[in-house]
Amino acid sequence: MIRKFISRLFTSNKPETNAQSRGQRRDLPRALHQIDASRIPANARNTVQTLQQAGYEAYIVGGAVRDLLLGHKPKDFDVATSATPEQVKPLFKRAFIIGRRFRIVHVMYGRDIIEVSTYRALHDAQAAESVSGNERTSRKALADKTLAVDSSGRVLRDNVWGTLDDDAERRDFTINALYYDPIRDVVVDYHQGMDDLKKRRLRMIGDPAARYREDPVRMLRIARFAAKLGFDIDPATLAPIATSADLLANVPAARLFDETIKLLQTGHAVTSLQQLRRLGLHHGLLPLLDPVLEKPEGERFITSALEDTDARIGQGKTASPSFLFACLLWHDVEQRWNALLAEGIAPLMALDQAADEVLSAQAERLAIQRRIATDMREIWSLQSRFERRTPRYANSLVEHPRFRAAYDFLSLRARSGQAEQELAQWWEAFQFADAQGRADMLAAAPQPSAATKAKRRRRRKKPAATDEAGSSSDASSTD
Repeated sequence: MIRKFISRLFTSNKPETNAQSRGQRRDLPRALHQIDASRIPANARNTVQTLQQAGYEAYIVGGAVRDLLLGHKPKDFDVATSATPEQVKPLFKRAFIIGRRFRIVHVMYGRDIIEVSTYRALHDAQAAESVSGNERTSRKALADKTLAVDSSGRVLRDNVWGTLDDDAERRDFTINALYYDPIRDVVVDYHQGMDDLKKRRLRMIGDPAARYREDPVRMLRIARFAAKLGFDIDPATLAPIATSADLLANVPAARLFDETIKLLQTGHAVTSLQQLRRLGLHHGLLPLLDPVLEKPEGERFITSALEDTDARIGQGKTASPSFLFACLLWHDVEQRWNALLAEGIAPLMALDQAADEVLSAQAERLAIQRRIATDMREIWSLQSRFERRTPRYANSLVEHPRFRAAYDFLSLRARSGQAEQELAQWWEAFQFADAQGRADMLAAAPQPSAATKAKRRRRRKKPAATDEAGSSSDASSTD
């Protein structure tokens, strides 16, 4: 009761313009929304019902409602409720409060996770705690139930609870501010989201420029949704992006990495990249990608990789983030690799060094997870080993855990003119041949010249310390 009173008190003190912009609630019965309730998973329905039976409001919210209304199959089901995380947790056998920036509850049903979030209150400049970009905030402070923004207006943490009206106004796009109650079979719409769905339009709730300052990632979400749904962007929503793109520099690298993966795994990665370029958001997002997109050979390779990814997702298969990022950054690795080869460095050592330099440069902008970076290095390092068609190398290579990913990578290179088609075709046949067939192929395969062998022997005379520092591909593959 006290929390609700404080929320109303702050709401009543807001500028009149904010009050006038507040959406008008509409409860739409089944006749107007036509959602097939049988498509709601039992776990999502049970979560809503459990919260309601405990005396709280609860709705399925966001992308799941949007997709159901569009006739798509939702990937996840999220629930919004009036219950706080501490009130949600005891209602379920397995539930965990997670997050500091935004505290939510994960309700576990086996491997299925229903994400439950508490209604967020509207921002209030007087109630917000300003945090400078240079301030080091402790973990304890991040867990406080306060609103904190930086000097640019980006929300650093937000755990101030509000009402359903507040929560609807805090959502980003009108089509994501739709709430579905599967018990009453009603859709709640505050901001004409249903109308925008019919018009296939992406429209930001509130002042777009201010919403981008609160969370610059919203600009990336516009590109992703426009590509995924094929929606037009409302002119008022589009206009401030050109002058707000620099705000992405304030987004933590880890969050930017997560959002980039989502964008590339929509099943419409090619269109998403085109949207990023159209909106001017690709500059600085993947710093080393910018020059690649200006060179036809680089763009062919990346476009081919993304088209393959889209096809896999369209078939219901998974797409590996490590393979995707290995493709996106390959042009820079290859350029640096060739430069190091020209300096006389052995191929495997040169490739490992090139990979190190490229990944280090990317780390400043994208916090690529260590596991993914290790997989990327292995995919790259195996490219030089494809050239060695000898019994020792070939038979061990096909048994390597990353062989298939590395071979797919080689095939992409061949299709875009960066590797010999004959080499890719040879490995395609070799991996499926029986023992005798492999022996025959190896006997007929081109072998390194005497000059090349002598050159390798001379390089092996280098001190062992150099080899260790160089971190050969064999070593990197076991990291």
